Amino acid sequence: MLHRTCDLGPVRAVLARVAATETGCEAEFRLEGGLGGVVLPGAGPSVRTDDLWKSTCFEIFWQGIGEEGYREFNLAPSGRWAAYDFDRYREGMREAPVDAVAVSCAHSASDGAGVLVLKANLAADLASPAQVGLSAVIEHASGGLQYWALAFPPGPPDFHSEACRQLIVER
Repeated sequence: MLHRTCDLGPVRAVLARVAATETGCEAEFRLEGGLGGVVLPGAGPSVRTDDLWKSTCFEIFWQGIGEEGYREFNLAPSGRWAAYDFDRYREGMREAPVDAVAVSCAHSASDGAGVLVLKANLAADLASPAQVGLSAVIEHASGGLQYWALAFPPGPPDFHSEACRQLIVER
C-alpha cells in the first residue's frame, strides 16, 4: 500500500513476494506505472553500498518471532545492496554478515506505461520463523518520494516499525 501522505505520482502498483530458502531468502519486487517519471539508478557493480534508501530501492525487514533484533536489506535497481542488523527498534545499527547477494533488475516500457522487476537471492543466516516486512522507496523525477509497504503504523512512514512486518515466513 502507498503511504497516505504520498501523492500517487507515476507508480500505480508495487507488488512483492519473499520466500525462505535453505541459505537465506529469495525476493521479487514488481513496480508498475510510468517508469519515465521514476528515478532509476544506473546499473553498476553488485556491491554493498550505504544510503540506497535515498533513491528508488526495495527493502526487506526480517525479524525472528519473539526477538527484539532485526535485519534490514536494501536492494537497488542498480544491483547495489546493503544489509544491517539492529539490536532493537532503530538501535545498534551495524553491517550485517551476508554470505552472498545476487540482485537482477529488468524493465520495459511502452506508451508511457512500464514494468520493473527486481529479483534478489540473499544468502545469510536468517531466523525462522520470522515476521517480515517488504517495502519500497520510489523517487520521482520531480524529486518527490513515495513510500510503499505491506502496512504502516500511524504517523509518518516508518519501515522500521514492527507494524510493517505483516508476513510470517518459515523454512
